[in-house]
Amino acid sequence: MTPIYKALTIAGSDSGGGAGIQADLKTFQMLDVYGMSAITAVTAQNTLGVHGIYDIPLEGIEKQLDAVITDIGVDAAKTGMLSQPQVIELVAAKIKQYGIRSLVVDPVMIAKGGASLLADNAQHALRTLLLPVAAVVTPNIPEAEVITGMSITTLEEMKTAAQRIVEQFGAGAAIVKGGHMAGEPTDVLYDGREFRLYQAERYATRHTHGTGCTFSAAITAELAKGRPLAEAVETAKQFITEAIRNELGLGAGHGPTNHWAYSRRTNR
Repeated sequence: MTPIYKALTIAGSDSGGGAGIQADLKTFQMLDVYGMSAITAVTAQNTLGVHGIYDIPLEGIEKQLDAVITDIGVDAAKTGMLSQPQVIELVAAKIKQYGIRSLVVDPVMIAKGGASLLADNAQHALRTLLLPVAAVVTPNIPEAEVITGMSITTLEEMKTAAQRIVEQFGAGAAIVKGGHMAGEPTDVLYDGREFRLYQAERYATRHTHGTGCTFSAAITAELAKGRPLAEAVETAKQFITEAIRNELGLGAGHGPTNHWAYSRRTNR
């Protein structure tokens, strides 16, 4: 019997379906992994922006986590929108309690439309509580700048930031994504021993809502299957590149990426 791999997303809900738990679950499904969720917040949003954020009570988050982990089990997990310090504290404690080693932390801070998704007083909790239990952290350049306190304008500075996230804050690995830098997008992975670079072609499109969620979810799915980190990142890079290249064209603003694209390409 083919094993069923299980992945958990701990994140906010995106009513527009392009990011958050919706993007995560779509990605898990496309990569043949059974997806579960613990919703931390409900957002009212579409391609034009975030129109409301409604936090889930801590008890509700805790009960979701206890329910799925104790019954179904988790091969890998990821975090997304954890807007408040007490939510980060709770999630970090649960990750430790249940011994989840394959944790992907996507340090969601700003929505594509510019809305803040991480309270200023939550940044310290992110650095001191969540990063130390992460197998890998997946910040874009602005997020890496907030975490490390440094300016990032070159590939070498991306490497330095990734190294700091591992060596200073205790993450198992870090991949700093280069989409905000001019030129062909290059992501930098540092695993505590060496650097790896992942490159792809840049596509001119406004339909990039949920790219960070989707990329980190693809890594999570591959780690749930037991893939080595470098291989998981390679698959995730291919997945998100196809999702961006084959745009859906939905909405009047920053539209969602195409979660079908990777599987349709590999099945041709």
